[in-house]
Amino acid sequence: MKYVILIGDGMADYPIPERGGKTALQIAATPNLDFVATAGVCGLVKTIPEELAAGSDIATLSILGYDPAKYYTGRGPLEALGMRVPLEEGDLAFRCNLVTVREGKFADYSGGHPTNEEARGLIAALNEELGGSGCEFYPGVSYRNILVLKSESKNNIFAGAKEIGGAPPHDIIGARVEEELPREEVLREIVLASREIFGKAEKANLVWLWSGGRKPEMPAFSGRYGVSGGGSVISGVDLIKGIGRCVGLEAVEVPGATGYFDTNYEGKVEYALRSLKERDFVLLHVEAPDEAGHLGEIDLKVKAIEDFDALVVGKMLQGLEQEFADFKVLVLPDHYTP
Repeated sequence: MKYVILIGDGMADYPIPERGGKTALQIAATPNLDFVATAGVCGLVKTIPEELAAGSDIATLSILGYDPAKYYTGRGPLEALGMRVPLEEGDLAFRCNLVTVREGKFADYSGGHPTNEEARGLIAALNEELGGSGCEFYPGVSYRNILVLKSESKNNIFAGAKEIGGAPPHDIIGARVEEELPREEVLREIVLASREIFGKAEKANLVWLWSGGRKPEMPAFSGRYGVSGGGSVISGVDLIKGIGRCVGLEAVEVPGATGYFDTNYEGKVEYALRSLKERDFVLLHVEAPDEAGHLGEIDLKVKAIEDFDALVVGKMLQGLEQEFADFKVLVLPDHYTP
């Protein structure tokens, strides 16, 4: 038996008054999702516990059957693992966004979506000025990067803290930076220093540090659920790769998987089917609907959902039917991104 989970990140939504009270998912043409709903079993699932903030980190742990209240230590260490950043016991890893600030207010959580090359240049500038003495920045994909404070550095001041760093930048668009700065002095100093380092750039002109934590310890997925042959995760987002690696799943690298609207949808399906010839489980994640939701672009979110339906769900069903006799498919969003 082959098991497949397909996640359309942020695909769920609230009814949109100007679209007749429909959600983006209801507006989108989704013949393949319609087929799955008709031929399969539909239900409701709560992926975000009441006491935790909504996010793909919390939701994906829930989807995989790991209680976030027990295992979650922060988004930063999960993304660091996804990037293969070495984390030793006691190290703190933070998500490090490149953001845009205009007139002292957050204007864009993604810093204008810099290219990987542009982002690497900015991260290199941060390391040149601020790196060393247990502080190291690591470039990721576009605006998504990582800061590690080594255990021998000042990170002992965070002992016992559950929420380390600032608020998620996509939740504070329009807020004044000075009012949202992290409580911890060392983090505030880094954020404010980045403003000077980046100068008067119009797009990525500040780094924002959030969701810091230490490396989590979680039982292996295969042993926990008896999946023979192991499994894999496929995503253009380091967070999902990191969660996979943390539970013993292989994070398959797909050329052209960008975590954005231009991602290699067909390549993701191709690599997923190839993985299933050796393993019995695969989780395939698509970020595009979530990005559109954060941008507030209804039509773009509808298009992202339609691409997910046609290029991922449809192609995956076709490939499974051609390659395997027995399989089960779960399709769902991880959370709402209105």
